[in-house]
Amino acid sequence: MTIIQAFQQELENEAVTTRKFLALVPNDRYQWKPHSKSMSLQQLATHIAELPTWVGMVLNTDELDFGAHPYSPKIIDNTSDLLAYFEASLEDGRNEFKNADESTLAKNWTLRNGDQIYTVETKYSFLRNTMSQVIHHRAQLGVYLRLLDIPIPGSYGPSADEHSM
Repeated sequence: MTIIQAFQQELENEAVTTRKFLALVPNDRYQWKPHSKSMSLQQLATHIAELPTWVGMVLNTDELDFGAHPYSPKIIDNTSDLLAYFEASLEDGRNEFKNADESTLAKNWTLRNGDQIYTVETKYSFLRNTMSQVIHHRAQLGVYLRLLDIPIPGSYGPSADEHSM
């Protein structure tokens, strides 16, 4: 199995669980935050839904500069649109992996805000980071859902909610 094939398989595996979590986002709670410093449920869920598009960004560019390209997330305020956005982002990630040249994975990729450099790492490493971001933010979403008293699905086995059913 090539590195690209391993990434493709991981993208597909994580999409199954991510889809379950995103489907639980309640339409009437998109502006809810667990804390004043936290992202809103809308911001968090939208970011999770867009993360598969980072595959193409990393594979086809040398950097993301927030100073030159300020982050402007898509505004989504209902779960039907959220799931459609996730499916479109997932298809984008799939297509980028299908067309990927594995030799580019050793090239450096930079995340910055103007002159402030957050990280410089290989494209392989930042793709790995992107996959980790999906899992990390999905876990955050699980906490948000738990705080809203919404039963959550298991990620890598049954959740406490599934055990009690």
